[in-house]
Amino acid sequence: MPPKGKAAELARWIVERHPARIGETELAELARALAPISESYLRKLVRESGVPLDPTVAGVRQANFDELEESLRLLLDEYTRGGAKRQASVRKVVITAKDHARLAARNPARRAEKEEVILWLTTWLENPPLFPAWAAIRRGLITAGP
Repeated sequence: MPPKGKAAELARWIVERHPARIGETELAELARALAPISESYLRKLVRESGVPLDPTVAGVRQANFDELEESLRLLLDEYTRGGAKRQASVRKVVITAKDHARLAARNPARRAEKEEVILWLTTWLENPPLFPAWAAIRRGLITAGP
């Protein structure tokens, strides 16, 4: 079944532009081309497009802890390579993910999982360079259990 609506518009944009990657510049162009569209829905569509994404466009993936850790490591690479403006932009991505996790934690069925995600995101925000070592220790604690 062919895509409809905004997904179809995105598919046309991809066919016309043939982007090797979607970075922040392309995402801003897509936001203008597909307006009106929410940022979260736009990010969902580009994630599903199959086109490789820059880490700041992909954002923090929270489907499982492997994806969470991988996306935070990729964002750490972006953070450490950038100046103050870039670092602020990367932090904004992680803060947005933390806000989304807090909303998801309102659901009692997901509360424990999302509180753990919030801990990971908060740890990253407090000291990004320390995060990889912290995550390795935390994974050991999670695997070992109580």
